[in-house]
Amino acid sequence: MRLGLALGYWGRGPDAGHVPLAVEAERLGYDSVWTAESWGSDAFTPLTWIAARTSTIRLGTGVAQMAARTPTATAMHALTLDHLSGGRMMLGLGLSGPQVVEGWYGRPFPASPLTATREYVDVVRQVLRRQGPVAVEGRFHPVPYRGPDGTGLGRPLKPITHPLRSDLPVLLGAEGPRNVAQTIRIADGWLPLYWAPSRPEAYGEAVRKLPEGFMVAPLAQVRVCDDVAEGLLPVKAMLGFYIGGMGHAARNFHADLMARMGFEEQARRIQELFLAGRREEAVRAVPDAFADEISLVGPRERIAERLAAWRAGPVTDLLAVSPDPHTLRVLAELNS
Repeated sequence: MRLGLALGYWGRGPDAGHVPLAVEAERLGYDSVWTAESWGSDAFTPLTWIAARTSTIRLGTGVAQMAARTPTATAMHALTLDHLSGGRMMLGLGLSGPQVVEGWYGRPFPASPLTATREYVDVVRQVLRRQGPVAVEGRFHPVPYRGPDGTGLGRPLKPITHPLRSDLPVLLGAEGPRNVAQTIRIADGWLPLYWAPSRPEAYGEAVRKLPEGFMVAPLAQVRVCDDVAEGLLPVKAMLGFYIGGMGHAARNFHADLMARMGFEEQARRIQELFLAGRREEAVRAVPDAFADEISLVGPRERIAERLAAWRAGPVTDLLAVSPDPHTLRVLAELNS
């Protein structure tokens, strides 16, 4: 099982520790470093900054939001950074949800998310392969555009720049069983948001039959500490926000996943509290058991014992969310 460092997205401003942390992760032998975006910092610019300060660690977007860019624009970002980094780029994509797609990007959430994702990946693949002009008769991502409000003058093009690698890895963030099954069919890897080694069935039967070389790279908060309950507080804060606030009461993919993982009543209670403005109560309502299942928290010996379960399943890459160099070092030692 390889190790990665997941830096996420910025908060109020740039995190001065991100580049030194990535440099340290590379020194420790971590295979990859990942950036993200929501409705603030973008995923590609910080990754480029990190690429300039490192030489071997692979670079992934975990994830770049599909609604933020046309698929050709995303492919341009990926092929450019792949050239500049000497072939270290991995493109992780995510659809996000209606609240972000419509509320921030100002475009409709696709009526058929699976179709929209499939078309998006098809366009990206065609750009990267550069076998001919890009052409997709898509419902959501038609290239060239042939809509009634267009000029009709668009023509298929292929990228001027020759991609460094036609097989640049494309990974997808997916939560629902049908989405996960499609991800396994069309992508090179999968980025689970929550992963509990004892509950792979929450993602559907497709997880049991993975293609050779397929990446399964879940994010997990990791913290070496003496007090497990205290160490779980950042995990619970993240879950309170995602389960309670990253979606609508009637449509929240994160809450639905928590429910499938055996915590339906608690997920709905977290939503109820968060949406009522009682955010601290929402965080406290996150069960320690759930937070503990999807993270690696506690003394070194406890993490070592629990790490065995992560290695035993389909996980190929553990993407550690940890701002602590000591924790990164311990994790590297335990995984060696």
